Amino acid sequence: MTIQDAVAVEQTKAEFSVEKMLKTRAKAQQAVSRIAAQVQVGMLEEDANKMVIDTLREMGATKAFHKPYIRFGSNTTKTFGADSDPGIRLGEDDIFFIDVGPVWEEYEGDAGDTFVTGSNPELKRCARDAKQIFDEVAKKWQTETATGVELYHYAEQMAKDLGWVLNLDLGGHRLGDYSSAEHYEGPLSEISFHPSPNLWMVEIHIRHPEQQFGAFYEDLLL
Repeated sequence: MTIQDAVAVEQTKAEFSVEKMLKTRAKAQQAVSRIAAQVQVGMLEEDANKMVIDTLREMGATKAFHKPYIRFGSNTTKTFGADSDPGIRLGEDDIFFIDVGPVWEEYEGDAGDTFVTGSNPELKRCARDAKQIFDEVAKKWQTETATGVELYHYAEQMAKDLGWVLNLDLGGHRLGDYSSAEHYEGPLSEISFHPSPNLWMVEIHIRHPEQQFGAFYEDLLL
């Protein structure tokens, strides 16, 4: 990918504001926290997804650049865009994740995190490790001129070392003033240059190699 390609891929509108971008990021993370606080053991995943939509609407999101998700239990192994198995209820020792993509004032918000009910240590480790892998990828980006390809090779190896499988179908993406997809629709994991700050989401979706559970975490490279 040439320098000219990189400029085109990272293009924003002339009035793009980093301050507004960071406010939108914070609001998306607040939405995830509000949604998680409403989730209860015994809740049906379908009902939880309705609650997600209602919460985002209450927070003033008039549109979204991707469909919001909440996944319970075995559905946490499903990749983005895949339909959940129906009728899954959240158990007392269970895991779930939230992924939202609301748009506020023409800026794209994106946030995802994993939560655990009960005290199952492997579920807790899975949720914790998804965040840890993100943190280490972000640190590599901050301290090296690593490309998107290199960042995801690093994430894949780290997940393997921790005993998980990384879902490379979720390989990060552009973010910005709506719609950043006009400039680039592909994954971060395929870009061959060092990504600029405030424009790229790192997505980490891991799953157990044998059991039916996984975890998800994402945030902006700052």
